[in-house]
Amino acid sequence: QVQLVESGGGLVQTGGSLRLSCEASGRTIIGYTIAWFRQAPGKEREFVAAISWSGGRTSYADSVKDRFTISRDNAKDTVYLQMHSLKPEDTAVYSCASPNRAYIRNMATMMTNSYQSWGQGTQVTVSS
Repeated sequence: QVQLVESGGGLVQTGGSLRLSCEASGRTIIGYTIAWFRQAPGKEREFVAAISWSGGRTSYADSVKDRFTISRDNAKDTVYLQMHSLKPEDTAVYSCASPNRAYIRNMATMMTNSYQSWGQGTQVTVSS
């Protein structure tokens, strides 16, 4: 079973930037699609971004497109989420997630039930 640990969250002003990291241990991330989700207080968890196991395909929620960038460094077993132009509505706990099977084709990357391993999350707070 993989363990996922997020880091890089914090308090930032509107318009600022943060880079989140998701480091895996227990197994490699090679072959696994990895996604970021977020959950704000009183709201359901929502999809943010995903990167395919090859790194060649990325997907984003409309609300973060053109502001966030997901990337991966397989040598470090780490996935990143670079966030720019942050808004107060981006405030949430950000978690990364991985399926338990590798090389899944036609994966529903935006669905929470596509992922079985989750990190504890890192808090991002954007002040207005």
